[in-house]
Parts: sequence; C-alpha cells; structure tokens
Amino acid sequence: MRRKHDLVIKRTPIGLGLFTRDPIRKGAFVIEYTGVRVPNSDESRLKGRYLFEVNSRWTIDGSGRENLSRYINHSCRPNCEAIISRGKILIYARRAIPAGEELAYDYGKAYFDEFIKPKGCGCAHCREQAASASSAGQHRE
Repeated sequence: MRRKHDLVIKRTPIGLGLFTRDPIRKGAFVIEYTGVRVPNSDESRLKGRYLFEVNSRWTIDGSGRENLSRYINHSCRPNCEAIISRGKILIYARRAIPAGEELAYDYGKAYFDEFIKPKGCGCAHCREQAASASSAGQHRE
C-alpha cells in the first residue's frame, strides 16, 4: 500500500519524528511499515529497534531509511495505531490528526519495558505531565 498523505521528518525533543503536512481523518490509512521480512529466530541476532513482529514466525526489520514509518515515535496517548493484515503492518489514524501534528502509536508493553521505561517516556503526553508536575512543585511554598 502506498501512503496517501504528505509526511515529513522533523526533529523532536526525543530525536526525529514523522509529521503530517495535511489533515488526516479518523480511520484513514496513513502509511505502511515496510522492511525486510526475517524469521523470528533471527530477531535476537539483529538486536534492532526497528523490528516489528508480524506473527509467530515473521518480523519486519524496518531499519532501512526508505521506511518513513520508522520515524513514527511511541506515545502513551497515540493518534495512530498499527494493524497487522496479511503479513503487512498498516498504520491508521485513531482520531482526526490536524496538519503539522507528529504521528505516534503505542509500541506495546515489551518494547516500552525494554527500551523506553528505563530512560523515562518522552512522548508529548508524558512531557506535558512532567512539565505540569514540575511547575506545580515550583509554585508551592
């Protein structure tokens, strides 16, 4: 499947992210997560952060730079979701997404626990929560 939206990679507080230049309606197909299909038995050898398990036998290694969807970051309050269909990973909008907004989906518990939790979540929602907690603490006497 080809993407239907004008997407651009931009710098974010946590690295690079994928943003939409045009509005995306709720439920719309956004982009396919692409890459090389590898057997799950090779997954531990690859040790990459762009590995996306399709089923009990196959994983997509999305580390290639041509895979724009690899720039979609994790969020605890995502605007997208990944749907696995016929061996493909398709990204859809969970809600209406305005032009200029960063795309994000929930990477799942296993990825979160291994890569994100040890450093602390840096998604927009968690950054806002941390900032509001910090400013509330600064105003107390």
